[in-house]
Amino acid sequence: MKYRLLILLSIICTATTMKAQNIQNNPSSNHGNKFEALGTILPSPNEYRTASGAPGPKYWQQRCDYDITCSLDEDKQWLTGSETITYFNNSPNELTYLWLQLDENQHNSKNNANYQDGSSMPKIASDQLLDRLSENNQTNDYGDNIVKITDALGKPLQYMINKTMMRVELPAVLKPGQKFIFKIDWNYHISDRFKLGGRGGYEYFPEDGNYLFTMTQWYPRLCVYSDFQGWQNNQFTGRGEFALTFGNFKVQMTVPADHIIGATGECQNYQQVLTPTQFARWQQAQTAKEPIEIVTLAEAKASEVKKSKAKKTWIFKADNVRDFAWGSSRKFVMDAMPAYVEGKKVMCMSYYGKEAYPLYRRFSTKVVAHTIKTYSHFTIPFPYPVAQSVEAANGMEYPMICFNFGRTEKDGTYSEATKYGMLGVVIHEVGHNFFPMIINSDERQWSWMDEGLNSFVEYLTEELWDNHFPVRGKGPAWAIVDYMKLPKDQLEPIMTNSENIVNFGPNAYTKPATALNILRETVMGRELFDYAFKEYARRWAFKHPTPADLFRTMNDASAENLDWFWRGWFYGIEPVDLSLDSVRHLTPDFSHVPAHTDSTVVKSIDKPMPDGKFPTDISKVRNREDKNIVFPTDADTSLHDFYWKYTRGQIPYDTTKYTVQSTFVNGREMNNFTSEPLDDAGKTKLQSKQFYELQFSNKGGLVMPIIIEWTYKDGTKEIERIPAQVWRKNESHLTKLFIKDKEVASIKLDPNRETADIDESNNSWPVVQTESKFELFKAKQLGPRAIPQTNNPMQLTGKDKKAF
Repeated sequence: MKYRLLILLSIICTATTMKAQNIQNNPSSNHGNKFEALGTILPSPNEYRTASGAPGPKYWQQRCDYDITCSLDEDKQWLTGSETITYFNNSPNELTYLWLQLDENQHNSKNNANYQDGSSMPKIASDQLLDRLSENNQTNDYGDNIVKITDALGKPLQYMINKTMMRVELPAVLKPGQKFIFKIDWNYHISDRFKLGGRGGYEYFPEDGNYLFTMTQWYPRLCVYSDFQGWQNNQFTGRGEFALTFGNFKVQMTVPADHIIGATGECQNYQQVLTPTQFARWQQAQTAKEPIEIVTLAEAKASEVKKSKAKKTWIFKADNVRDFAWGSSRKFVMDAMPAYVEGKKVMCMSYYGKEAYPLYRRFSTKVVAHTIKTYSHFTIPFPYPVAQSVEAANGMEYPMICFNFGRTEKDGTYSEATKYGMLGVVIHEVGHNFFPMIINSDERQWSWMDEGLNSFVEYLTEELWDNHFPVRGKGPAWAIVDYMKLPKDQLEPIMTNSENIVNFGPNAYTKPATALNILRETVMGRELFDYAFKEYARRWAFKHPTPADLFRTMNDASAENLDWFWRGWFYGIEPVDLSLDSVRHLTPDFSHVPAHTDSTVVKSIDKPMPDGKFPTDISKVRNREDKNIVFPTDADTSLHDFYWKYTRGQIPYDTTKYTVQSTFVNGREMNNFTSEPLDDAGKTKLQSKQFYELQFSNKGGLVMPIIIEWTYKDGTKEIERIPAQVWRKNESHLTKLFIKDKEVASIKLDPNRETADIDESNNSWPVVQTESKFELFKAKQLGPRAIPQTNNPMQLTGKDKKAF
């Protein structure tokens, strides 16, 4: 990640032309290909990956262990390191070289990936922007400086650097089952994240003269060598993230003595690096019911002023992880409490400066605990001993630790957008422990397997945190409509390499998350989906899955042929637009006398928004109806901040009226239904029945279930669901007869907006007057993604300040 509000707001951007993939495997079909098997579109099953989606009997993967020592020079913003790498060749292949990633070269003006996009002169340009553009053509001192590479005995090894990748030549062939030990000494100038961008670096606080370091992608690390593609050594451009090898880490970090470090794994020497009082608090936190401040706000503020020049070394160990990251600052408050996942204790921890204290002290650690519990429910039990959240004004994830945003105003107040942005990013980044840190997909090739799957479970977790959580666009079907209705030359299939995607946020995050939620709520049902998704996580935990492994497992574990769904949502760019074209009302005619009646019904239908200001969300409704769900914000009064109270009854919602046009529309065709002569019993059985023949068309191209809301003349309603397979013999048009016991007053397709239908104007009978463009805009402004950042009623009212 990469989780920034910018992603959510930039749905429409400059586009390049790209055609949808032609994935027909039965081009002579008279009815189309949407329900044909994916067949040869997926890679052939083999002894490494089976047709069921499970790892094969000869599945293998490499392993790489690291022993690293490093030293941080805060004054010069410089990091010096040395690492011993032990690489295990578990493959059936002989290797003559190894590929390593030098991600810090992203910031180097000469050794970066040199992938360029078109550019133009903006209408308004800052001097900082112009300086950055000028610096791109000048040599700078950023990037990895490789001092030396030797084998275990100190003999130099040959190596070659190609931009962000480094090839190390092996002195002898590394055969299957062998291991190779070598050492690398390196250093680099740490970059300012706010000037050069990127996922790691430092932030400087001029108000108090201190630094906050987020040390990520900071050491030379092995690329993945796999059965399905060999070396994954695609250059790092800053977007496509990291394919990495599992292993064990021991890391020693020497930093200023008053710095506090949070890192991947467990600290081995808290008793030496914390004060006796702080260590006592750490021991107390092991059984605490509420987060305990290990390092208090007062202690952090005191360190900001004193600025020690002494040094301390922190030691961390982590087993069976694919990466290691750490944060270091004297500004950090540190708190902790345990959570329990299937009886196993996990220490949930947070690190944050005074700038984020009012939000993080109340919410962060409890949200970490909620996240690992919820993800464990939907995937596998969280396997690691710690889970940590660090406030660093950005969002990025690593095993057991993540960096998030969420700072308040100087008076301690915050807007609703800041609160829910903070909660969302903590859930999202902690959730990445599962996707892709454990279920370890190739982020460089398929960003959606990382971001999309994680965004989907993030959505489930947000919904289970608070039933009033204003979902930010990843999950509800309506959230993807604006993207899916874009012109086709501005769209790419989800199954597109991350470097080639124009609208990256909607494509990698929102569309796959929405697709999976539709699959869960509308296509498969929760029970069937949850079982299959959990099986995928179980099969591929601590392994390297591909999209085919996910698709095949979901089919295999559910007895549902979902190839049509994967084909349409993941390989295609067609939108959903199902249209109700006509309605014929037929009644039995026992006398065989033709008759014809035509009339028009004019109705007014009220459609309130059940959550007040939040749009309809089928998942939210079902969670509310499930009496087994207990929302943490309802159960824990300490989470009741100003906005919890603000959204419960203090904001009245307006009922939006949808009125049928008063002019004559195509009314019900009361063409009589002719039957064979019946006896009295047969007549009695049929005379009360109402027959409705509906004609539908698939205008968008993406086949989906048909969801019909019948409103009867007596005021009652009924929802009827027809599976997507009803389109299999004709993908464009469908006629279907329905028999009802009561006369129908109106019909509406997709009443809860579950299918991402891009045009709701053709979903109703009688024809319903659509909202004006102004009303649609207004509705979106009331929606959760558009809570103004400057709207801070907490500050205006002065409420809740006493909590801080």
